[in-house]
Amino acid sequence: MNEQPTELKIFFDQPKTFNLQNTKSLMGLTGLYFIFSANTKIQYPFKKSRLLYIGMSEKRTNSMGSRLSGHFEGKSKNLGLFNYRKIDQLYFTYINFAMLRKFWNYRVEDLESYFILDFVEKYGVYPICNNKSGLDIMNKHLKANFEIDWKNFE
Repeated sequence: MNEQPTELKIFFDQPKTFNLQNTKSLMGLTGLYFIFSANTKIQYPFKKSRLLYIGMSEKRTNSMGSRLSGHFEGKSKNLGLFNYRKIDQLYFTYINFAMLRKFWNYRVEDLESYFILDFVEKYGVYPICNNKSGLDIMNKHLKANFEIDWKNFE
């Protein structure tokens, strides 16, 4: 019995303005979050995108809400995000990890790697504020039938 899993299209929720008030609803939730610019399009090697950062929370105690508020306030020490926020309105959207559990049997850290590597495949490099470089994890060994709607950020 060799059952091929159905492809799952990943669409992103309505964006929220990146501010402290909007991060509160994500307190206690784990998953991935995506921070992007309202207007600034980054020229990545293959094409442009407004996506600046892909982040994750693996624990309820360090939830997406607390991670996002840390980025907003500069406590995360991500200078890129902090400075983009000075020049442009930023937004975020997220994926609640609990919603993908039946399609993903790995850790949330692995899901973040999957999304980042899929972005690299489509855009040619990591999102500009992810501060990662090199080819150390370029072999995408995790298998999933996800079709990610990156056009959402173009």
